[in-house]
Amino acid sequence: MVVLNKIYTKTGDHGETALGNGARVAKHALRVSTYGTSDELNAFLGVARLHATGEMDAALARIQNDLFDLGADMCTPNMEKDAEREYPPLRMAPEQVIRLEAEIDAMNAKLEALRSFILPGGSALAAQLHVCRTVARRAERLAVELATMESVNPEAVKYLNRLSDWFFVAARIANDEGRADVLWVPGANR
Repeated sequence: MVVLNKIYTKTGDHGETALGNGARVAKHALRVSTYGTSDELNAFLGVARLHATGEMDAALARIQNDLFDLGADMCTPNMEKDAEREYPPLRMAPEQVIRLEAEIDAMNAKLEALRSFILPGGSALAAQLHVCRTVARRAERLAVELATMESVNPEAVKYLNRLSDWFFVAARIANDEGRADVLWVPGANR
């Protein structure tokens, strides 16, 4: 259980922050940018949920919780040392990726095939989900870049990849199951 009695600590006043293993790193470190972007995504999800109801809201709540798991995973480097730790860190699990895939498949089964690229927009929820999609893609790019330099849980990268796809399909669902999608018209304004 997390207990936060004091919100400010002053430990970051000189441009450093602590990782999950206690190591101090620059606040602009790639690992910090990666989990910071997943936190940003979680905040955008909170805004999207203002427009969601029923199962969509429940699914977005599950994803918000997963994103905290992802942040916990990403803020703790050196996966190869997990077995040596007194308290193994929380890591993203294959089941979380599998759940997203099943949800994507279920939503996609309700949609007609795309015959055009779509523009972000339509309903308020769809527009917010497209914002989430693009932030998820940025988080994924950062995680992939980080993985070229340090150990990164491959399930975290897979999760971010599927998550952006999930948001795309969910945005179509939010647009009257694709009937209110805003279609791209190539060269329309030439």
